[in-house]
Amino acid sequence: MGRIQMLNSYIDNLTMLQSLNLIDQAVSDGKHIHHSVVNAGKIVLMQKDVQLRESVNSADIINPDGQAVIWASKLLGRPLKERVAGIDLMENLVELAHQKGYKIYCLGAKEQVVSKVIEKYKQNYSKDIIAGYRNGYFSKEEEPGIAKDIAESGAQILFVAISSPKKENFLYDNRQALKSVNFIMGVGGSFDVVSGLVKRAPEWMQNIGLEWFYRFIQEPRRMWKRYLIGNSKFIFLTFKEKFKNKP
Repeated sequence: MGRIQMLNSYIDNLTMLQSLNLIDQAVSDGKHIHHSVVNAGKIVLMQKDVQLRESVNSADIINPDGQAVIWASKLLGRPLKERVAGIDLMENLVELAHQKGYKIYCLGAKEQVVSKVIEKYKQNYSKDIIAGYRNGYFSKEEEPGIAKDIAESGAQILFVAISSPKKENFLYDNRQALKSVNFIMGVGGSFDVVSGLVKRAPEWMQNIGLEWFYRFIQEPRRMWKRYLIGNSKFIFLTFKEKFKNKP
Protein backbone atom coordinates (compact mmCIF):
# COMPACT_ATOMS: atom_id res chain seq x y z
CA MET A 1 0.00 0.00 0.00
CA GLY A 2 3.03 2.27 -0.09
CA ARG A 3 4.41 3.06 3.35
CA ILE A 4 6.84 5.95 3.77
CA GLN A 5 9.19 6.77 6.64
CA MET A 6 9.39 10.35 7.82
CA LEU A 7 10.73 11.93 11.02
CA ASN A 8 10.88 8.60 12.90
CA SER A 9 7.34 7.69 11.90
CA TYR A 10 5.92 5.28 9.35
CA ILE A 11 2.95 6.62 7.36
CA ASP A 12 0.80 4.77 4.82
CA ASN A 13 0.13 6.51 1.53
CA LEU A 14 -3.58 5.82 1.41
CA THR A 15 -6.64 7.88 0.53
CA MET A 16 -9.72 7.90 2.74
CA LEU A 17 -11.50 5.52 0.36
CA GLN A 18 -8.56 3.11 0.23
CA SER A 19 -8.36 3.11 4.03
CA LEU A 20 -12.09 2.42 4.35
CA ASN A 21 -11.92 -0.42 1.83
CA LEU A 22 -9.03 -2.08 3.69
CA ILE A 23 -10.89 -1.82 6.99
CA ASP A 24 -14.18 -3.07 5.52
CA GLN A 25 -12.37 -6.05 3.98
CA ALA A 26 -10.65 -6.88 7.28
CA VAL A 27 -13.93 -6.80 9.23
CA SER A 28 -15.69 -8.81 6.53
CA ASP A 29 -12.91 -11.43 6.54
CA GLY A 30 -12.68 -11.60 10.32
CA LYS A 31 -9.13 -10.24 10.38
CA HIS A 32 -7.62 -7.74 12.83
CA ILE A 33 -6.26 -4.26 12.04
CA HIS A 34 -4.59 -1.94 14.54
CA HIS A 35 -4.88 1.62 13.24
CA SER A 36 -3.11 4.83 14.22
CA VAL A 37 -2.80 8.40 12.96
CA VAL A 38 0.01 10.93 13.13
CA ASN A 39 -0.08 14.71 13.15
CA ALA A 40 2.57 17.36 13.77
CA GLY A 41 2.22 17.26 17.55
CA LYS A 42 2.38 13.49 17.80
CA ILE A 43 5.42 13.26 15.54
CA VAL A 44 7.17 15.79 17.80
CA LEU A 45 6.35 13.64 20.86
CA MET A 46 7.59 10.52 19.06
CA GLN A 47 11.10 11.95 18.76
CA LYS A 48 11.75 11.40 22.49
CA ASP A 49 8.93 9.14 23.65
CA VAL A 50 10.20 5.71 22.59
CA GLN A 51 7.13 3.89 23.91
CA LEU A 52 4.78 6.12 21.90
CA ARG A 53 6.93 5.65 18.80
CA GLU A 54 6.74 1.86 19.18
CA SER A 55 2.98 1.98 19.82
CA VAL A 56 2.36 4.05 16.66
CA ASN A 57 4.84 2.38 14.32
CA SER A 58 3.61 -1.12 15.19
CA ALA A 59 0.14 -0.30 13.79
CA ASP A 60 -1.07 -2.01 10.61
CA ILE A 61 -2.38 1.24 9.10
CA ILE A 62 -0.96 4.68 9.96
CA ASN A 63 -2.84 7.59 8.38
CA PRO A 64 -1.69 11.24 8.18
CA ASP A 65 -4.19 13.09 10.37
CA GLY A 66 -2.77 16.61 10.04
CA GLN A 67 -2.38 18.79 6.95
CA ALA A 68 1.11 19.77 8.15
CA VAL A 69 2.19 16.14 7.68
CA ILE A 70 1.04 16.26 4.05
CA TRP A 71 3.01 19.45 3.42
CA ALA A 72 6.11 18.02 5.10
CA SER A 73 5.90 14.82 3.05
CA LYS A 74 5.94 16.87 -0.17
CA LEU A 75 8.84 19.03 1.04
CA LEU A 76 10.82 15.90 1.88
CA GLY A 77 10.14 14.31 -1.50
CA ARG A 78 7.85 11.57 -0.16
CA PRO A 79 4.44 13.01 -1.09
CA LEU A 80 1.37 11.53 0.58
CA LYS A 81 -1.89 11.42 -1.38
CA GLU A 82 -4.19 13.12 1.10
CA ARG A 83 -5.00 13.82 4.71
CA VAL A 84 -7.09 11.11 6.36
CA ALA A 85 -8.40 12.80 9.50
CA GLY A 86 -9.19 10.42 12.35
CA ILE A 87 -12.57 12.01 13.09
CA ASP A 88 -13.63 11.75 9.42
CA LEU A 89 -12.52 8.12 9.26
CA MET A 90 -14.45 7.40 12.45
CA GLU A 91 -17.66 8.99 11.14
CA ASN A 92 -17.32 7.09 7.85
CA LEU A 93 -16.86 3.85 9.79
CA VAL A 94 -19.98 4.47 11.88
CA GLU A 95 -21.89 4.90 8.61
CA LEU A 96 -20.26 1.70 7.30
CA ALA A 97 -21.22 -0.15 10.49
CA HIS A 98 -24.84 0.89 9.93
CA GLN A 99 -24.75 -0.25 6.30
CA LYS A 100 -23.02 -3.59 6.95
CA GLY A 101 -24.39 -4.51 10.36
CA TYR A 102 -21.10 -4.12 12.21
CA LYS A 103 -21.00 -3.29 15.92
CA ILE A 104 -18.93 -0.49 17.47
CA TYR A 105 -17.57 0.14 20.97
CA CYS A 106 -16.76 3.66 22.17
CA LEU A 107 -14.15 4.10 24.91
CA GLY A 108 -13.10 7.50 26.22
CA ALA A 109 -14.03 11.05 27.20
CA LYS A 110 -16.19 12.02 30.18
CA GLU A 111 -19.27 9.94 30.98
CA GLN A 112 -21.72 12.64 29.87
CA VAL A 113 -19.80 13.10 26.60
CA VAL A 114 -19.50 9.45 25.56
CA SER A 115 -23.11 8.72 26.56
CA LYS A 116 -24.23 11.65 24.38
CA VAL A 117 -22.22 10.24 21.46
CA ILE A 118 -23.93 6.87 21.90
CA GLU A 119 -27.38 8.48 22.01
CA LYS A 120 -26.62 10.44 18.87
CA TYR A 121 -25.51 7.31 17.01
CA LYS A 122 -28.59 5.43 18.18
CA GLN A 123 -30.83 8.23 16.91
CA ASN A 124 -29.02 8.78 13.61
CA TYR A 125 -28.42 5.13 12.82
CA SER A 126 -29.65 2.35 15.11
CA LYS A 127 -29.09 0.97 18.60
CA ASP A 128 -28.07 -2.26 16.86
CA ILE A 129 -24.64 -0.85 15.91
CA ILE A 130 -23.70 -0.25 19.57
CA ALA A 131 -21.82 -3.08 21.30
CA GLY A 132 -20.98 -0.97 24.35
CA TYR A 133 -19.25 2.10 25.71
CA ARG A 134 -17.23 3.34 28.68
CA ASN A 135 -15.74 6.66 29.79
CA GLY A 136 -12.00 7.24 29.51
CA TYR A 137 -11.20 7.66 33.20
CA PHE A 138 -9.48 4.54 34.51
CA SER A 139 -6.19 3.41 36.03
CA LYS A 140 -3.48 1.29 34.44
CA GLU A 141 -4.54 -1.57 36.70
CA GLU A 142 -8.07 -1.48 35.28
CA GLU A 143 -6.93 -1.77 31.65
CA PRO A 144 -6.88 -5.61 31.34
CA GLY A 145 -10.45 -5.84 32.65
CA ILE A 146 -11.63 -3.10 30.29
CA ALA A 147 -9.93 -4.77 27.31
CA LYS A 148 -11.59 -8.08 28.28
CA ASP A 149 -15.01 -6.41 28.47
CA ILE A 150 -14.52 -4.86 25.02
CA ALA A 151 -13.38 -8.18 23.52
CA GLU A 152 -16.42 -9.95 24.97
CA SER A 153 -18.88 -7.24 23.85
CA GLY A 154 -19.07 -8.54 20.28
CA ALA A 155 -17.68 -5.29 18.90
CA GLN A 156 -15.97 -5.42 15.52
CA ILE A 157 -14.82 -1.77 15.64
CA LEU A 158 -13.31 0.03 18.65
CA PHE A 159 -12.87 3.80 18.95
CA VAL A 160 -10.64 5.06 21.78
CA ALA A 161 -11.11 8.78 22.50
CA ILE A 162 -8.28 9.47 24.94
CA SER A 163 -5.37 11.90 24.59
CA SER A 164 -1.88 10.89 23.43
CA PRO A 165 0.12 8.95 24.40
CA LYS A 166 -2.35 7.10 26.65
CA LYS A 167 -4.63 5.90 23.85
CA GLU A 168 -1.77 4.63 21.65
CA ASN A 169 -0.17 2.82 24.58
CA PHE A 170 -3.53 1.35 25.67
CA LEU A 171 -4.10 -0.13 22.22
CA TYR A 172 -0.52 -1.41 21.99
CA ASP A 173 -0.34 -2.85 25.51
CA ASN A 174 -3.71 -4.60 25.16
CA ARG A 175 -3.37 -5.66 21.52
CA GLN A 176 -3.49 -9.38 22.29
CA ALA A 177 -6.58 -9.07 24.48
CA LEU A 178 -8.28 -7.05 21.71
CA LYS A 179 -7.42 -9.45 18.85
CA SER A 180 -11.07 -10.51 18.53
CA VAL A 181 -12.01 -6.91 17.64
CA ASN A 182 -11.45 -6.54 13.89
CA PHE A 183 -10.53 -2.86 13.89
CA ILE A 184 -9.10 -0.75 16.72
CA MET A 185 -8.21 2.93 16.48
CA GLY A 186 -7.54 5.99 18.63
CA VAL A 187 -9.71 9.01 17.86
CA GLY A 188 -8.38 11.63 20.31
CA GLY A 189 -10.93 14.35 21.05
CA SER A 190 -13.44 13.22 18.42
CA PHE A 191 -16.18 12.37 20.94
CA ASP A 192 -16.10 15.99 22.16
CA VAL A 193 -16.85 17.13 18.59
CA VAL A 194 -19.52 14.50 17.86
CA SER A 195 -21.29 15.27 21.16
CA GLY A 196 -21.33 19.00 20.34
CA LEU A 197 -19.12 19.95 23.30
CA VAL A 198 -16.43 21.26 20.93
CA LYS A 199 -17.12 22.88 17.57
CA ARG A 200 -15.03 21.73 14.61
CA ALA A 201 -13.36 24.18 12.25
CA PRO A 202 -15.19 25.13 9.03
CA GLU A 203 -14.23 22.99 6.06
CA TRP A 204 -12.30 25.81 4.38
CA MET A 205 -10.04 26.08 7.44
CA GLN A 206 -9.55 22.30 7.44
CA ASN A 207 -8.59 22.41 3.76
CA ILE A 208 -5.88 25.06 4.19
CA GLY A 209 -4.41 23.43 7.28
CA LEU A 210 -5.77 25.85 9.91
CA GLU A 211 -7.95 23.44 11.89
CA TRP A 212 -5.36 23.57 14.69
CA PHE A 213 -5.70 27.37 14.84
CA TYR A 214 -9.48 27.15 15.17
CA ARG A 215 -9.01 24.72 18.06
CA PHE A 216 -6.40 27.03 19.59
CA ILE A 217 -8.67 30.10 19.61
CA GLN A 218 -11.41 28.07 21.33
CA GLU A 219 -9.13 27.17 24.26
CA PRO A 220 -5.95 29.28 24.04
CA ARG A 221 -4.78 28.68 27.61
CA ARG A 222 -4.98 24.92 27.28
CA MET A 223 -3.85 24.61 23.67
CA TRP A 224 -1.09 27.22 23.21
CA LYS A 225 1.75 24.92 24.20
CA ARG A 226 0.51 21.97 22.14
CA TYR A 227 0.02 23.99 18.96
CA LEU A 228 2.35 26.96 18.96
CA ILE A 229 5.38 25.24 20.46
CA GLY A 230 4.55 21.84 18.95
CA ASN A 231 4.06 23.21 15.43
CA SER A 232 7.28 25.23 15.64
CA LYS A 233 9.20 22.11 16.66
CA PHE A 234 7.62 20.16 13.78
CA ILE A 235 8.68 22.83 11.25
CA PHE A 236 12.21 22.74 12.68
CA LEU A 237 12.36 18.93 12.45
CA THR A 238 11.11 18.98 8.86
CA PHE A 239 13.72 21.50 7.66
CA LYS A 240 16.42 19.71 9.64
CA GLU A 241 15.52 16.49 7.81
CA LYS A 242 15.35 18.33 4.48
CA PHE A 243 18.83 19.79 4.73
CA LYS A 244 20.70 17.19 6.82
CA ASN A 245 22.39 15.65 3.79
CA LYS A 246 23.11 18.91 2.06
CA PRO A 247 26.80 19.85 1.78
